[in-house]
Amino acid sequence: MAEAFKYLDKGDAVQASEKAYKAADEVVKALSEKFNLPEYQRAVKEGRWYIYTLGKASSTLSTKLGNWVLDRWSIAYFLHVWGFHEAKLTTSDITSYLNRVKEMLEEAKRVLNEK
Repeated sequence: MAEAFKYLDKGDAVQASEKAYKAADEVVKALSEKFNLPEYQRAVKEGRWYIYTLGKASSTLSTKLGNWVLDRWSIAYFLHVWGFHEAKLTTSDITSYLNRVKEMLEEAKRVLNEK
């Protein structure tokens, strides 16, 4: 997530968007592993995660942890598509979105550190 803000400071909305997406991607994977979700088991079996599997996992996690997971995942995916792939967003467009993904990371750290 720190890289996302570094790119934001440099005026690179494309790379900032993708770094924030990758942070959210890793959050969903880590939480899925912690709770041994079916989506995690599938990813292990198949040897990789697919974006739709991450989306399904974020929905499953939301039922366990609250809507913050699904909401922040949706924001990260928006950044991935419109900020990175389509390059349609500016740094001013993405700043609030990056802050929401940062909140996701902070909340996930708390959950992951719980016994």
